[in-house]
Amino acid sequence: MSRKSFVGPIAMIVLLPVLAACGGTPTATSVTSQPVATSAPATTVAAVETLAATAAPAATTAATEAPTTAAPATTTAATDTTTATAAATDTTAATAAATGKKFTIGISNPFISSEYRTQMIQELIDTNKEYMGKGVTNDLVIESADTDVAGQIQQLQNLISKKVDAILVNPGDVNGLNATLQDAISKGIIVISVDQELATPNVYNVGIDQKEWAKTSAKWLADKLGGKGNIVEIEGFPGHPANAARMSGVAEVLAQYPGIKVLGKDSGKWDEATGQQVMSNFLASFPNMDGYWTQDGMAIGAMQAVLAANPAKFPVGVSEGRCQALQQWADRLKVDPKFESIAVANPPGVSPTGLRIAVNMLQGKKVDKSKLGGATKLSFVLPVPVTVTKDNFQQVFDSQCKGKAPAYLLDGIMSDHDVQQFFTK
Repeated sequence: MSRKSFVGPIAMIVLLPVLAACGGTPTATSVTSQPVATSAPATTVAAVETLAATAAPAATTAATEAPTTAAPATTTAATDTTTATAAATDTTAATAAATGKKFTIGISNPFISSEYRTQMIQELIDTNKEYMGKGVTNDLVIESADTDVAGQIQQLQNLISKKVDAILVNPGDVNGLNATLQDAISKGIIVISVDQELATPNVYNVGIDQKEWAKTSAKWLADKLGGKGNIVEIEGFPGHPANAARMSGVAEVLAQYPGIKVLGKDSGKWDEATGQQVMSNFLASFPNMDGYWTQDGMAIGAMQAVLAANPAKFPVGVSEGRCQALQQWADRLKVDPKFESIAVANPPGVSPTGLRIAVNMLQGKKVDKSKLGGATKLSFVLPVPVTVTKDNFQQVFDSQCKGKAPAYLLDGIMSDHDVQQFFTK
C-alpha cells in the first residue's frame, strides 16, 4: 500500500487507494507461511462476509474505581508498581534497539466478520513489509478469529509465549483483557490498543475519538430533523469499547434535542445482514419513523431495508464511509435528487499507524506524552480522514471509489515521517 499524507488537526492524511469481530482457540499464524484467506478457519487473517450469531463478545461492566478510603501507602505502592512496569518496558525496548535486533510484532483481533477487519489486517501486513524490507521487523504473528473474551485472552497468551516485542490488540471488551495485558507489559512487551481506547495502565491507544466520531453524525441527524421527530438506533456489540463510546456520544447529542424521541434501539452486531433485519423489524413496528442512527456496515443493511419497504415517507438516515454505501447514495440520488445523508469515515488505517508507532517505540524513541490525550493520557488521537455530506459527496465518490471494490472503506495511514510528531526530538 502506498503511504500518503494525513489530513486533520494532527497531521495530513489522504484517503488511501487500497482494497479493502465462534471459532475454537486460535493459533499463531506467520503471515508469510499462511497467506490471507477468503474464508474463516480459526487462524485466518481475512474476514468472512457474515457474522455468526455467537460472535458477540461478552459485555462487561465498567471498572470500579478504588475507594477513596484506601490507605495512602497502598496507593503509593500501586503507583510505584505502575511506574516500574513502564520503566521496565522502556528499558527492554531500548536494549533491543541498541543491539540492532529485528523486532517481532503480534496482532490480536477477535472479530473477522467485517470488511473493516479484512482491510485492517491486510494494511498491517503491507505496512510491516516496509519495515521488513529495511531489516527492522520480522513477519507479523497474527492471532485473528471470531471469538469471545476468553478466546482473545488465549490469543494474547499465545503472543506472549511467542515472546513478541510488541502487541497490537483490537480489544473485544472494555475490561476483560486487563490482567493479560498487564502480564504482557510486565514481561517488557509494548502493548498498544488500536481502534478502541482502553483505560488500562501502561497500555497505549491509537485511533480516532470514537465518541466524537458518533457525535458528528448524530448532530447532523438531529439538525436535519429540525430538532424533533421519532427515530430508532441500531448499535454494534453492547459492551464493546468502541460501541460504548459511540452510543455515549449519541446519547449526549440527543440530550440536547428534547423534541427527538428514540422509539427503539437494537443491536445489529456490526453486520450488514443483521442490520437489515433489525431495520426491517423497526419499519414494521414504526412505519412512520422520521429517522434512524446507525454505524458502520449496518448502515448499508438499514438502507437496503428502507429501499425494500419503500415507505411513503423516506426516513432520514446515517450512511457509512464505504464505497458500497456511497453507491447506494448515488443510486438514491437518481430517484430523489434531494436525498441527503452523512458518512463519517472510520479508517482501518489507524491500526497500521499504530504499527508504525510501535516500531518507533521499539527503536528506543521516547513518546512525547504532551501530544497524547484520552482518559489515561496515553492515547494517540488521530483525525477522521473525511466526512461525506451532500456538499462533497460527488467529489469523494468519484475520486475515492472509482476502481475500488465495494467493500473498500475510506481510509488514511500516517507515514513513518508523520508519526515522528509524537516523539521527542
